[in-house]
Amino acid sequence: MQVENLTNQNLNQISYSLIENRDEVFAKLASLAVEPEYHPKTGRPLKPSWLKVGLTGGETLYTIKNNLREKKLYTVCEEARCPNISSCWNTGTATFMIMGDVCTRGCRFCHIKTGNPEGLLDIEEPYKVADSIKTMNLNYAVITMVDRDDLPDGGANHIKKTIEEIHKQNPLTKVEILAGDFNGKDDSINKVVHAGRGLDVFAHNIETVRRLSPRVRDARAKYQQSLQVLEKAIKIGPKGMFTKSAIMLGLGETFSEIEEALFDLRQVGVEIITIGQYLQPTPKHLTVKRFVHPEEFNFWSSLAKQMGFKAVAAGPLVRSSYKASELFPEI
Repeated sequence: MQVENLTNQNLNQISYSLIENRDEVFAKLASLAVEPEYHPKTGRPLKPSWLKVGLTGGETLYTIKNNLREKKLYTVCEEARCPNISSCWNTGTATFMIMGDVCTRGCRFCHIKTGNPEGLLDIEEPYKVADSIKTMNLNYAVITMVDRDDLPDGGANHIKKTIEEIHKQNPLTKVEILAGDFNGKDDSINKVVHAGRGLDVFAHNIETVRRLSPRVRDARAKYQQSLQVLEKAIKIGPKGMFTKSAIMLGLGETFSEIEEALFDLRQVGVEIITIGQYLQPTPKHLTVKRFVHPEEFNFWSSLAKQMGFKAVAAGPLVRSSYKASELFPEI
């Protein structure tokens, strides 16, 4: 099936052909979901058993953390308190957030601070990140970013320098960029995908389904624009570069809307997808509407593979960069 050549006209026909007995299937998925219950004292939602993880640690983890602190660098793995940190770091994968810890946008699911960095950048950051990747002996590095609408190019030139330095110091390390939308600017996207020897993976998250996007994301982060950014990256990117996106479940989306979002991503040519559970970072953020059962994640994983995604990670604890090196398809 050539999913890349789908049109809006035949989208629903193909969608219905992939799921047999869809009403029955969707009814079963609905019966699996767990409605959030809240702690009587703290008011925080009580997590189901499949979302509870043990303590993470080990010598490798603490050695790497100490090295990062010396360079005043922080990984998204730590900032987001990711439960997969040990398993990823021990397999030679880590995610670095560059261009500061203040984002110019205010998405309602995200815990990163919102403000105006007023053009401030650490010019030594590309070298620090590259050096840390070398020290950590990473075979796969994910570089993500805060949105920087205060910069004319959205920070593309800084990202370009970072990728170039990573390639210089770590010629065998694969690099994935989890990028913002750069307000859809072709020049910024081009700078990023062709930096250094060229990107291995360009990732940009749609985060949620079309209907919920205006409520979940910052007003400047439009659903259709995100799809167009991914499509542009594919068209102008180097040969052999893969594209990737991510969706959170549990924000009030319907099953048909999840299906539509997956088709939208395949329609523009995205090849790698991660699907995870939304968890409310603080009481000020959007509430969890449902806890998605592991069996439902298995269903979406199977459907995504039928649609033609080359690599899929779907599960309650899956995050955008979850075991990114294992998702990278061998060429």
